[in-house]
Amino acid sequence: MSLSSRLVELRKKHQRLSDKVDEAQRSLSMDDLEIKSLKIQKLRVKEEIERLAHA
Repeated sequence: MSLSSRLVELRKKHQRLSDKVDEAQRSLSMDDLEIKSLKIQKLRVKEEIERLAHA
């Protein structure tokens, strides 16, 4: 997989996680721990994008 295609996939994953966080925050059935977990996953993906983009 090329670097550019990896970045595209990571950006898509980041957007999906962002959508999940937004949905979870609107939902009454999601607890704070689940939302925090999603946010941590989103942050890790963002850090990976930054690392690859500046490599």
